[in-house]
Amino acid sequence: MSPLPDMRQQAVDAAIGVLDTAFFKALQEPARIAVLRRLMLLGRADIGQIAEALPQERSVISRHLQILQDAGIVCSCKQGRHRFYEVDGPAVLRSLQVITERLASITPFCCPAAASDRPE
Repeated sequence: MSPLPDMRQQAVDAAIGVLDTAFFKALQEPARIAVLRRLMLLGRADIGQIAEALPQERSVISRHLQILQDAGIVCSCKQGRHRFYEVDGPAVLRSLQVITERLASITPFCCPAAASDRPE
């Protein structure tokens, strides 16, 4: 058996590994996207401000924020008794850049031709 199928399997596994990360998992939940959207609109906010326009309980919003923070999408800081959240734009861009670079390096092995490149 030639090494190409093994390389393809490794490339596919690597591609799925890139896509099956906390970053993408954090963005798969519609309620979490709503939290992220609200936070982006506010810029910097505490849980009370974020919860004002959302139907979920504060405890649910807090869990969503924790998942977004664990994924490197949101950061927080504590000031007094309040914790303030904001989108970590530079970290999101770095994550996307790393993902793009990793996928670009393995794409020739797992999914070589774009639909527009295929002959009709």
